[in-house]
Amino acid sequence: MRVPLQVLPGLLVPDAELSWRFSRSSGPGGQSVNTTDSRAELTVDLSRVLPEHLLERALARGPAVLTTQSSEQRSQLQNRAVAAERMAELIRQAIAPPPAPRRPSRPSRASKQRRLDVKRQRSDLKRLRRRPGGSGREGA
Repeated sequence: MRVPLQVLPGLLVPDAELSWRFSRSSGPGGQSVNTTDSRAELTVDLSRVLPEHLLERALARGPAVLTTQSSEQRSQLQNRAVAAERMAELIRQAIAPPPAPRRPSRPSRASKQRRLDVKRQRSDLKRLRRRPGGSGREGA
């Protein structure tokens, strides 16, 4: 199953750069769990597989060496596929372009008017709650 890892249509990670480790899984599988190495762990060194401009972007977000593992499936082959897809997603997230900067907007004239109207209503309500003719302070 020597196949390069497809991250994006133009970006492949060569199989020689994929470091696989297998161990016994604690997941499903009954008695075969105790005898087969079905857990798959995949490690990739981004500094060896990414072009310079993408590597800088990835290193700004995290480490240069990414590791993922899978032990949910019963077979090693299925766990390899799951771990490879997780790795591809991790690399896609690491090299994704940063979001566009937010351009602050100003409140509209209508929203300013609504805010002032609500303030005026609250002020009127509080004014109506006061005692008539008093200063509002008792025993001062």
